[in-house]
Amino acid sequence: MKTIKVILVGLVLLSSGLSIAQQDVQFTQYNDNMLHYNPAYAGNRDVLTVTALHRQQWVGMKGAPMSTTLALHTPLKYEAIGVGVSLLNDRVGPLTQSWIAGDISYTLRFGSTSNSRRSADDPRLSFGVKGVMNMLNADLDRLQTTDQNDVDLQNYNNKMGANVGAGVYFRSKHLFAGVSVPRILEPNKTSLTTASQTRQRHYYATLGGIIEVNRQLKLRPTTMVKITENAPLAIDGSLAFIFYDKLWLAGNYRLLESAGVYVQYQISPQFKIGYGFDISTNSLVRFNAGTHEILLSYDLRRMTKGAIVSPRFF
Repeated sequence: MKTIKVILVGLVLLSSGLSIAQQDVQFTQYNDNMLHYNPAYAGNRDVLTVTALHRQQWVGMKGAPMSTTLALHTPLKYEAIGVGVSLLNDRVGPLTQSWIAGDISYTLRFGSTSNSRRSADDPRLSFGVKGVMNMLNADLDRLQTTDQNDVDLQNYNNKMGANVGAGVYFRSKHLFAGVSVPRILEPNKTSLTTASQTRQRHYYATLGGIIEVNRQLKLRPTTMVKITENAPLAIDGSLAFIFYDKLWLAGNYRLLESAGVYVQYQISPQFKIGYGFDISTNSLVRFNAGTHEILLSYDLRRMTKGAIVSPRFF
């Protein structure tokens, strides 16, 4: 029985989705899923944006994490206010978590002095808050045990929890930066089941920009740093080459964990698709065939003074 518990806890700790110390889902294409990390991003694309992202981690490893998220956010008619809603389903082994989050942001714009002269490239500073509800289920009958009456390994369904988060986000034409804490509350951990529901507080810092090399080519370097108590410092870095504002070819590196690439294509000014692939750079590389990620993003762009808003890079 003790061995089974160790295996289960080890699986939970290894996964980025439900570990006790470092739990938040990781995405290779994190720049296109910024609302997941920072509520201040709500409405910052100036249009109604819908993004879906599916990640199958560590292919070939039984019980490996699988995450799917859907996010929608938009500015309101009073453009200083942005709102967003996001859904997340995260599975690892016998554990499944479902999340729904609501976001609201307030934006201060600099540069333009009136609505008629505002530009999408004006510098802006946004503040946001997030409310989260989650539901946890565990199908522990899937585990082989020697003690069927162990109280720590009984099925449980629809365990509910709530949390709040906050963030700040700045962007201009060529630069963006943000800091956030998506979930601030940390309930006490008393057992394996309650520990798996607990969200350790994560602190995020993001920084990136766009470099215009010439009319055909742009570079977008970005980084994300995550700080979590009792967990190693997590650093993601990526560099995207953007050709003709349509084709994105990028490399991504996660410190001491994985390296990968992703490709994205802007099918139309509204619709973008993407595919990412990671390979472990630690000992897990012997037990899996890599990680796959699929992205779909659609902007319901509006007309502004007779012109469609130009492609956005963050």
